[in-house]
Amino acid sequence: MKALLSFFTVLPVRGASLEEAARGVNLLPLVGLVTGLPGTALILSGYFVPPGVAATLALGAVLLAAGLHHADGVLDVGDALMVRGSQERRREVLKDTCIGIGGIGALFLVYAPTATALAALCAASPRRAALTLLAGEVAARSAMLLTLAFGKPADPRSSSVPFVRALAGARRNVGLALALLAPLPFLLTVGTLAPLAVLAVPMVALISIRLSRGAFGGIGGDVVGACGEVCRAVLLVVLSATI
Repeated sequence: MKALLSFFTVLPVRGASLEEAARGVNLLPLVGLVTGLPGTALILSGYFVPPGVAATLALGAVLLAAGLHHADGVLDVGDALMVRGSQERRREVLKDTCIGIGGIGALFLVYAPTATALAALCAASPRRAALTLLAGEVAARSAMLLTLAFGKPADPRSSSVPFVRALAGARRNVGLALALLAPLPFLLTVGTLAPLAVLAVPMVALISIRLSRGAFGGIGGDVVGACGEVCRAVLLVVLSATI
């Protein structure tokens, strides 16, 4: 778990290699509990400040807790999907450090609905919004885990390769069970229909795998990170429609 936190968060824990982090990848959904804690504390400030302010601060906190790595994935995938050309050309754009309109548009399409939905949930009940944000963080990592479990890396040098290889045998089974069940304890306390929102996890993972297969020839680190960010957005938007 320390290796996972070292790789997927900004916590000052001992640095770990890619292979060390990969060995614990089946526990990836639990990382969402850690990244969600600062956001949970800030969303509860919705009792004292406007909901939109609390929601924006909370979303910023969870993104910073993850080191903005997955937000960078949204940016890179957005730019690459705008490219007309071969899969090789799109993969080149994924690695490009330049920022294009596709990336900026992707950031808006993912995070504007996320912040707005979280603000609506906060306005109804900061406590339920906090639980929903935790569920969203866990669900985001669950979708990432499913993408790694069922996706095929587009590049043998991709950072996703050690994680895909590590998801075998008992580790894979534990990971899949955790990915599908971990968000439920938080969703059960939000509302009667809220647990149905967990379907966003396999749905977003499946769409990400199919889309990346056609666009890039398979998954990569950026695709996996973007998948998690989209899953959080979908889950929060769906839950905001139930209040």
